[in-house]
Amino acid sequence: MLASTLSACGKSEAAGSDEVTVKLVAAEYGDRSGNSSKRYWDQLAGEFEFQHPGISVDVDVYTWSEVDKKVAAMVKAGHAPDIAQIGSYAGYAAQNKLYRADELLSIPTQASFVPALADAGKVRRSQYGLPFVASTRVLFYNKDLLAKAGLSGPPKTWDELASDARALEQAGVKTPYALPLGPEEPQAETLNWMLSGGGAYHDDIGSYTIDSPDNIRTFTWLRDEMVGKGLTNRDPGSLNRQEAFSAFTRGDVAMLNGHPTLMQLAQENGIDFGMAPLPGRTGPSEATTGVADWMMAFRQNGHREEVGKFLDFAYSKKNVLKFADQYDLLPVTVEASEAMRADRNNKAVWKFLDELPTARSYPVGKKSWGGVVTRLKSEIGDAVRKDGDPASVLGSLQREAETTENAAAPR
Repeated sequence: MLASTLSACGKSEAAGSDEVTVKLVAAEYGDRSGNSSKRYWDQLAGEFEFQHPGISVDVDVYTWSEVDKKVAAMVKAGHAPDIAQIGSYAGYAAQNKLYRADELLSIPTQASFVPALADAGKVRRSQYGLPFVASTRVLFYNKDLLAKAGLSGPPKTWDELASDARALEQAGVKTPYALPLGPEEPQAETLNWMLSGGGAYHDDIGSYTIDSPDNIRTFTWLRDEMVGKGLTNRDPGSLNRQEAFSAFTRGDVAMLNGHPTLMQLAQENGIDFGMAPLPGRTGPSEATTGVADWMMAFRQNGHREEVGKFLDFAYSKKNVLKFADQYDLLPVTVEASEAMRADRNNKAVWKFLDELPTARSYPVGKKSWGGVVTRLKSEIGDAVRKDGDPASVLGSLQREAETTENAAAPR
């Protein structure tokens, strides 16, 4: 890939051509060849090139397990792509490798992002991360399994969740509540539970609060009332999100937290499901997890003007809606969100859209966040083991976060 990119650049320069090639590396959202993201990007690039003679767009798409590493390797080798659509931008922004949003986008495009997502893309009050697509989390429940246990609807509080899970267990349900704290994406399930207990990863001024009293109380309750009483999967630290989703679509799981993609998977497998706000300590949770994937533009090749034109095109209402519709995700611009909310064909995702304005994101603007997530993926499951110590696990993560963040702070 690097060789072909360099060859293409060399050919353009040698020929004295005025054409600029914009290199884009993106993540794969499809699960089969027929719905690969490559098709979307190739069509979008073709439409853009037709309207913008002199600019071509070269796209490579990699799976989520590969794409961050591919971009990191390109940057390390001194051959950064012009645009990357990956999971994290803060480290590159801290190294001054990225353009700011106001250096790239037209004013209407820059102003179009959902405010909470635009704020999540900022480092030191400047926006470097451009949200690409988003998702929120709600409680999914299997209506047939709940009816089998004599339950008329989903739980609204922790106590109701525990009581309903006990009834489901007694009715012979394999896993009343799936708790995926395995290494795939435990940061989302962790934040779901933190928010439902009144906590979060950080406070309103951005300071880490991983081991706050609220969070310790939350994970102690999970350990004692759910995992310890056998109302979840046996070892939450080894269960990944995708495995939990698959178990739900097989009818083995009665309740779990999920994002929009789970709707299609459940429908394809004939699961009669419902969706509800996450149960909270004393009532429905007032906030849920909001996750965005990020677009960023590297300075190295100096293609600021061309990249800006392409991003303005990519963030048009039509194109934002097309991608979100194709993969059951949420659009990141206000105009596209309003259009989706007004279209009854998209009624299935309205619950997720309604959650987006108040959703809480990870502290992705912190350079330390990447290291915190890496450690959390291997340790958070220990907090809810029967012999686990939530205060110790969360305290260790808090110290790691503070130490890394202080080391990354400008001097």
